[in-house]
Amino acid sequence: MTGGDQAAPLRRTESTQRATFLELFFDLVFVFALTRISFRAFEDLALEPGGASGWSPVTGGVKTLLLLLALWAIWQGTAWTTSRYDPHHGWLQFVVITALIGSMVMGVAIPHAFTSTGLAFAVAYVVTQVSRPGLLLLALGSHEYRRLKLRMLITFAATGVLWLAGAFLPPTARGVCWALALLIEYLAARFGWPVPGLGRSTASRWDVAGEHLAERYQQFFLVALGETILVGGLAYSTGPFDPARTGAFAVALVTSVLLWRIYVQRAGQILAEAVMRSRHPSDTGRSAADTHLVMVTGLVGTAIGYELTIEHPLAVPEAAWVVLVVGSPVLFLLGRARFEYEVFGRVSPPRWIATGTLVALFPLLLHVAPLVSATAAAAVLAGVAAADARRARGRPPEPAAPPL
Repeated sequence: MTGGDQAAPLRRTESTQRATFLELFFDLVFVFALTRISFRAFEDLALEPGGASGWSPVTGGVKTLLLLLALWAIWQGTAWTTSRYDPHHGWLQFVVITALIGSMVMGVAIPHAFTSTGLAFAVAYVVTQVSRPGLLLLALGSHEYRRLKLRMLITFAATGVLWLAGAFLPPTARGVCWALALLIEYLAARFGWPVPGLGRSTASRWDVAGEHLAERYQQFFLVALGETILVGGLAYSTGPFDPARTGAFAVALVTSVLLWRIYVQRAGQILAEAVMRSRHPSDTGRSAADTHLVMVTGLVGTAIGYELTIEHPLAVPEAAWVVLVVGSPVLFLLGRARFEYEVFGRVSPPRWIATGTLVALFPLLLHVAPLVSATAAAAVLAGVAAADARRARGRPPEPAAPPL
C-alpha cells in the first residue's frame, strides 16, 4: 500500500484515469461469482427436462436475481468509490481488498444462500457495505464528503439488520427480508442517501473521474461476457460430444461474439467520451450504471440459456427455458438501446426491430427444441451486428453526443 494516509484520499485532477491492478484483480472474483449465479439458476430451473429442483422457475428466478443485485451493489459501490477517491491510497486499497474478500465469500455462498449458507452470504455482504463508508469516514477527516459517508454508514447499518435477521428466517421470508433491504439501499442511493437531520445530496454535485468510471463499466461488461463463455465451455466439456451438443456449443460461442460486437459498435468504445462531454458526468455515470445492470442481467440469463441448451439441445422445452434462451438477448438489446441513447441521444431502428422479432417468435419457439431457439436468437443478433457494420462502413467515427 502506498503512503499519504494522513491526507484525505481524494483523486487529483492529474491522476491517471486507468483502473489499477487491484481493481482488475477485484473484477476476477466476479467471474467466479457470476458462474455461481448461473449454476444456482440452472439447478433451480431443471436438471432434467420436465423436472424441477424444488422451486418454481419464477420463485427461483426472483431469488437468483436478488443475489445478482446484491453482487452488483458491491461491485458498483466499489467502482464509484475508486472513481471518486485515489485508488492508490492505503485506505482505498483496504476498501477494495475488503470488498474482494466479501465478494468471494458471497460467491461461495450463492448456490445455497437460501438454505445452509445464508448467514455467510449476509455477513459478507453487510461487512463489505458497512466497512466501505466506515473506513472512508475515518480517512476523510474533516472533509465535507465525510457527511455523505456518515449517511451511507447509517443506511447500511440499518439495512444490515434486515440482511442478518433474514439469514435466520425460512427461504421465502428470507427473500422478502433481503429484497426489502436491497430496495431501501437502491432507493437511498437514487435519492442521495437521505437521513433525517443529516440531509441528502444529488449525484450532479459528486466529483467523479468520468473516464475511469466509464472504463470500469466496460470492464464489468467484459467480465459478464467472459462468464458466458466460461459457462458454455464448462457445460460442453462434461460431454458427450455428440452433434447436437456440439451445435449448441457453437451457437453459444457465436452468440457471445455477437453480443460483444453489438456492445462495442460504437457506443461501447466511447462511453468515456460521452461521460466527459456530459454537462453532469455523475448523472451520466449513474444512468450508465442502470443500463449496464440491465445488459449484464441479460448476459447472465444468456449464460444460463447456454447451459440449458447444451445439456438438453433437442429436448421438449419448458417455458422458463425459452424465456432465458430468447428473453435474455431481448433484455440485453433493451439495455443496449438505452445505452445508445445515453451516448448518442438516439436509438437505431435495428435494435427495436430485433427486439420485436424475438418477442414475436416467442410463441412459436415454445414448441421447438432449445437448439432451434438459441439458433434463432443468434440469427437475430447477427442481423443487428450486420446492420451496425453496414451503417458505419465508409463513414468517419461518430462522436459522442450525450443528451444528459
